[in-house]
Amino acid sequence: MQLQRPVLVQDQRLKMNPQLIQSLKIMELPVMELREWIVNEVERNPALELIADRTTVSLDAGAKPRKEEEDYFEVTSDSGYTRKGSDAAAEERRNFLEGALSRAETLQEHLLWQLMLEPVDAEIRRLGERLIQNLDDDGFHKEPVYLLLKNEDPLQIEKAINLIRTLDPCGTCTENYKESLAVQIDLLPNPLPGMKEALEYLELLERGKIAETAKKLNCSEEKTREIFRMIRDLSPFPGRSFASSDVRFVIPDIQVERKDGEFVIILNNVEIPVVGINPFFMKMTVKEETKPVRDFARENIKEARWFIDAINQRNHTLLRVTRAIVEFQRSFFDRGPKHLAPLTLRDIAGELGIHETTVSRTANGKYMQTEWGIFELRYFFTNSITGTGSGGSRYSKGGVKEVIRDLISTENRNLSDQEIADLLSGKGINLARRTVAKYRKELDLGSSYRR
Repeated sequence: MQLQRPVLVQDQRLKMNPQLIQSLKIMELPVMELREWIVNEVERNPALELIADRTTVSLDAGAKPRKEEEDYFEVTSDSGYTRKGSDAAAEERRNFLEGALSRAETLQEHLLWQLMLEPVDAEIRRLGERLIQNLDDDGFHKEPVYLLLKNEDPLQIEKAINLIRTLDPCGTCTENYKESLAVQIDLLPNPLPGMKEALEYLELLERGKIAETAKKLNCSEEKTREIFRMIRDLSPFPGRSFASSDVRFVIPDIQVERKDGEFVIILNNVEIPVVGINPFFMKMTVKEETKPVRDFARENIKEARWFIDAINQRNHTLLRVTRAIVEFQRSFFDRGPKHLAPLTLRDIAGELGIHETTVSRTANGKYMQTEWGIFELRYFFTNSITGTGSGGSRYSKGGVKEVIRDLISTENRNLSDQEIADLLSGKGINLARRTVAKYRKELDLGSSYRR
């Protein structure tokens, strides 16, 4: 008979305490989120006090011109800007506020304003307002018209739709892009015969099959090319020019600049408030006679020290990771994005003697300002085109993409993917045509026919 007996087993386990979890979270935070975290922590922990906040200045101080080194992360993204005294600063501040408070006109507002000026009766205007409010960002119907206005007079609905379609931008209030293009063709002063019929063969035209399309349209290839050129001048999604988009302002966490032939790394500590331990709480741990009050003060001071250490650790690790990136990607910082070298998290982790996840947390969501522009730290981590990281080809995927972008932007004629692959081969970069097509699509660049 087998008996069960208690057995002692010794093993090692890592238990994450709240302070360690907090440290890992702070490691991931970009500069603006870190700033918000610090403000919240100062409000929560009475042992912490705000020593300095360099983003907040008095009106008197704000009117004085500041030194150039204090403006690294405010004006260097605009190379043409120079501060010329308090008047220029006040003008810049006012322009920023006016721009920040402004709101772009929506498609619905633009159409409603035009509808209000049209000499139509109240019924047409009422139906037109309902139809305009039913349009999506492309200018198409959200809900089918027969459901939206099922109890209304069909003749009046048709009049309202036809009116809206002629407003700027023309071609809205339609079902899809093909109907929108058909409406725009009808509104052209001199449309070519066969343009509306050609809408059925757009897929063939986009693939460059002019001869096949000409045969289907029963016209010459030259006329088919002219039809295609005129269709390309139309807008298949007329409402998109008014589509609202959220603007995201990127504030760099780190800056790399060249001085006397060497690269200097500057941490953006302007946006990070300086915090310290409240001296009053320090005195309480010694002079306070009541034990619960002393314990309360000591516990908050302990948490405050943990928090300050976590911020310092975050900044120290960010500087170390950036320094390693600069060393590995020196060709990029010397000559630009086309010379981006293959690099992985493992390369940096091995160089610094830290874990890959630490490198990942440090690079997550943070941006670097360079003389070539502002880049996310993750931009510098890219595989090679024939292998993984620095163990593969010396050409990185990101660098090759920039070469393809440069070839297309400077082309004298529309290069096919195979021609781009041949040009890359001449530079020592061997890529298949389908790989070139894949990279081109990732760059959001059209095919030779669409360009």
